[in-house]
Amino acid sequence: QVQLVESGGGLVQPGGSLRLSCATSGSIFSIVAMGWYRRPPGKERELVAEITRDGRTNYADSVKGRFTISRDNAKNTVYLQMNSLKPEDTAVYYCNIWATVWGQTLNYWGQGTQVTVSS
Repeated sequence: QVQLVESGGGLVQPGGSLRLSCATSGSIFSIVAMGWYRRPPGKERELVAEITRDGRTNYADSVKGRFTISRDNAKNTVYLQMNSLKPEDTAVYYCNIWATVWGQTLNYWGQGTQVTVSS
């Protein structure tokens, strides 16, 4: 069984920063890619950022230059550093991974962590 546990969400003022973490555990042979998605209030879930095992990254246009995704392969953990936060960044943020488990590459989601940007 694979588990993803997110942490680091909360309430922050516009212009502030937060760092999200997603720790994984379970029978993971390797993690191919890790990413963060978000679901703003009343909207569909959308990609925020993703990173491959060799460090290639991809960002949504709305967060480029403000957010940075990184991963620690030894700890199977992914991070999202969020700077210059805006009210429109308010959303539930979800960790997502593609992992090889018992010979299969499968997709897993975390439970989500709330990020609220408000004064």
